[in-house]
Amino acid sequence: MQSWVGMKYRLASCLNANILRSVGVAILCTLLLLATEKASSGQTVDSGSFGVFSAGKRVATETFSIHQDANGSTVTSEFKAEAGENHAAQSSDLQLTPSGELKSYEWKESSPGQAHALIVPKEEFLLGRFSKNPQDKPLEQPFLLPASTSILDDYFYVQREVLAWKYLATSCKQQNGVQCPLKQSTQMGTLNAHTRASAPVSVEFAGREKVNIRGSERELIRLDLKSDVGDWTLWLDDQLKLQRLVDPAEGTEVVRD
Repeated sequence: MQSWVGMKYRLASCLNANILRSVGVAILCTLLLLATEKASSGQTVDSGSFGVFSAGKRVATETFSIHQDANGSTVTSEFKAEAGENHAAQSSDLQLTPSGELKSYEWKESSPGQAHALIVPKEEFLLGRFSKNPQDKPLEQPFLLPASTSILDDYFYVQREVLAWKYLATSCKQQNGVQCPLKQSTQMGTLNAHTRASAPVSVEFAGREKVNIRGSERELIRLDLKSDVGDWTLWLDDQLKLQRLVDPAEGTEVVRD
């Protein structure tokens, strides 16, 4: 099956802004359903950086890249905190199959500590290996979760973009094209490797709305992500690139540079 990450561009090309405004649904391309279509050659489907703001002050930067080829997708990210005396630095490498299932996920801390985590499928479930220092023997922890579980780790906001793409590609119905129903909650399983905890999240398509970003008003696609550990509002442009996230409870805002 062709990667749903790679399908993002065909999906984006079929979004019809006028229909979105009038009936509140995202019209997606029926090519999303053509699983027999040959996968495209390797390409970077998104890259860039996000600024992380707290109380209006920039406190961190995430630099990311999403690459897709016939073997699946790779999502890499580096997070660096810019506030305080101890400048935290972490990196992640998420490997997905063409159908969007987990092949591996690696998280590394380079400052102030050197912790490490690796999540891989084992038989029908997931296995985690964790260490606080490179010289330590990793501790293993099984997770009774399928490989279809989405990684949603702390500090790596590009993973929320990938989750949004997965929602759009897998949770919409075919009816004169493909439609995402307005305000209909879809539950998705996630794993936070940093905290070693799994949690269901719900995603809703909330239509389009005008958003002010750096003094410029833009009309964007809104998705609402809700969970027991916090809620996020996501805004994507018509190319389905994440432009802004907000956690109102924590007062955190993430904006694409």
